[in-house]
Amino acid sequence: MMLQTSVVWLLALCAMALGCPHIVSRSQWGARVPKNKVHLKTPVPYVIVHYSAGSCCFTPASCSWLVRIIQRYHMDNWLLADIAYNFLIGEDGRIYEGRGWRTRGAHAENWNNKSLGISFLGNFSKIGPRRAALNAAKRLIQCAVSRNFLSRKYILKGLRNVKLTRCPGNALHGVIKWWPRFKA
Repeated sequence: MMLQTSVVWLLALCAMALGCPHIVSRSQWGARVPKNKVHLKTPVPYVIVHYSAGSCCFTPASCSWLVRIIQRYHMDNWLLADIAYNFLIGEDGRIYEGRGWRTRGAHAENWNNKSLGISFLGNFSKIGPRRAALNAAKRLIQCAVSRNFLSRKYILKGLRNVKLTRCPGNALHGVIKWWPRFKA
C-alpha cells in the first residue's frame, strides 16, 4: 500500500511539473470496460463543454459513484460503447477520465471526430461550478495543448453552440463565454 501511495504521489508530481493536473483514472473510479474504441486523431481543433444535468458531487467517492452512474446510463440506456465524454470534472476539483485523450467521444454529433468533450458533473443552469472545478477545466485544456492533444489554435464551445440544447446550462455557459478562445 505504501509503494502504491508513493507511486501515485510521484505521478501527480510529474504531471504538475509538465503543467498537467492529476486525472483520476478509469480504474480509480471503477469504469466498466468499453464495448469498443474508435481512435481520435489528435490534435483536435475544438473543446466542447457540457454538464451532466444531474446532481453535483463534492468528494472523490461521490464523484466516482456519479461517473459510474453516468457510464452505466450511457452504455445501457443510450447503447453507447462507453461513457460519452473524454473527461468529467467534479465539484471536488478533480478530473475524471472518461474516454481519455485518444478515444473519440460520443458527446456531440458531427463534432466527436474533431473535439474533446469535457462535462462538469452537475446542473449549472442557475449557479456555476465551484472555482476548483473551473480551474481544473482550465488546467486540463492547457495540458491538452501542451501534450498536443488539442491544437494551439483550438476553439472552445458549449454544447449549445453546436446543437439545439440548454447544455451546459445558462450559468456555466455564462462563465465559459469569457474564457480565452471561446467562440459561439
